[in-house]
Amino acid sequence: MASPDKSVAATAARRIHATAQHLYPSVGLSSTATSFAKTHDKMEEVHDTHYFINNEFLASSTQKFIDLYDPATNNLVTRVPENTEAELKAAVAAAEKAFPAWRATSVLHRQQIMFKFVALIRENWDRLAASITLEQGKTFADARGDVLRGLQVAEAACAAPEFLKGEVLEVAKDMETRTYKEPLGVVAAICPFNFPAMIPLWCIPIATVTGNTLILKPSERDPGAAMILAELCQKAGFPSGVVNVVHGAHSAVNFILDEPAIKAISFVGSNKAGEYIFTRGSANGKRVQANLGAKNHAAVLPDCNKNQFINAVVGAAFGAAGQRCMALSTLVLVGETKEWLPDIAERAKALQVNAGFEDGADLGPVISPQSKQRIESLIASAETEGAKILLDGRGFKPAKYPNGNWVAPTIITDVTPEMQCYKEEIFGPVLVCLNVDTLDEAIDLINANEYGNGVAIFTRSGPTAETFRRRIEAGQVGINVPIPVPLPMFSFTGNKKSVAGGGASTFYGRPGVSFYTQQKTVTALWSSADAISKKADVAMPTHN
Repeated sequence: MASPDKSVAATAARRIHATAQHLYPSVGLSSTATSFAKTHDKMEEVHDTHYFINNEFLASSTQKFIDLYDPATNNLVTRVPENTEAELKAAVAAAEKAFPAWRATSVLHRQQIMFKFVALIRENWDRLAASITLEQGKTFADARGDVLRGLQVAEAACAAPEFLKGEVLEVAKDMETRTYKEPLGVVAAICPFNFPAMIPLWCIPIATVTGNTLILKPSERDPGAAMILAELCQKAGFPSGVVNVVHGAHSAVNFILDEPAIKAISFVGSNKAGEYIFTRGSANGKRVQANLGAKNHAAVLPDCNKNQFINAVVGAAFGAAGQRCMALSTLVLVGETKEWLPDIAERAKALQVNAGFEDGADLGPVISPQSKQRIESLIASAETEGAKILLDGRGFKPAKYPNGNWVAPTIITDVTPEMQCYKEEIFGPVLVCLNVDTLDEAIDLINANEYGNGVAIFTRSGPTAETFRRRIEAGQVGINVPIPVPLPMFSFTGNKKSVAGGGASTFYGRPGVSFYTQQKTVTALWSSADAISKKADVAMPTHN
């Protein structure tokens, strides 16, 4: 039986939601699978972003909005509400109400909904990508990749009947122990700006197919893709309240961290925010998985395929304007490979920096004027501390888009570990380069760094690669692969300061299923002597 406090809260939340439906009736999204923005032209009419509860899009009653600008033009795209506490409570109430029935739904039925969800993502692929390009700044091709890596997690989640199997063992005569994976209840996801589709899709499929209900808070900087995904959840057949989307900044995060009904939180973002979320959420008794910052290194050996290496490092360092937690931002040049720097610079200089909808664009703007300013200040600090700017992307402006947040590919050489540009995650299209003489020095330098998301080595030598693999302290290792993010049959496996709490809980794959489920073991005794036999045993018993 529900406690009086919970009953009162649930009744109040239902009243709030009913009022919201009356004053701010449910609406749909303005875009469709075949009709969506495909240019950076200034919008004639700007619409506020809605929130999503009980399979309905609702206008917020808040007086606080966050303006969202196209990074390529800084034209206003939408206003994102900071949902009121009452609206946030209504979302939780909806998720709580939906949980018992969703938990009782068979895994095969949940699988069928996931199949439909996957098909709808494919149908709306370009629509999702266009939203990312407009709000986040990625090139359209890169935004399609953002969607793909999330889609693959949804596809993998269709294997839920296999993932959710328990185990059974006869542990003694007439006694067996079984294991069950049970959902936690209401869970939440707090998503970053740099992957507006992929990170929500790390969470929605695994959280829901395991029987949980979800509160999703996309980044206030680019929630459009998440709102499209909410619509697709509705169309796929998710029951009301299973997936809910709310908006906001610090107050919304704190609400999620403190709300007792929320049992687990997934987060991807900066170290400062992630450590705060992990600490406060854990103190409130919640499960928290948090992927944080990075400083991903690549060690290049003289025996590698030079052309393949140059293409790989240029793509991984400058793609998505360097705004990836797995961006290959740090190059460790071993021995004579330092002589290859001019070739790397020439290849980087050839990249086209332009708005994401423009043909041939290789990288777009960074997310905001503040981000641009921070990146340029870190480049300037490198000069002050004695490094050299081999390729300087500051001051770049495409003729058609002079007001965007532009930083072109930048290469800083002669960097040492004490420099600010090395110690901080720049999160922009900047490659910092350090020189060492041997593989051992490269390994020691990389292992001394506090981050441990990913690392790569470029070599043709199997023994060299294996030595590196064994000794390196990073969660994801690429051998001639610049961004070694595992596909969803495995899991994201960063370590050290790149993951809060030691990285024991990881997204997607079997570890993701473990995060979103509670293991239960049941030991049962069913005495065979109690079985109804066909004939009475009248002989004197001689043994047990």
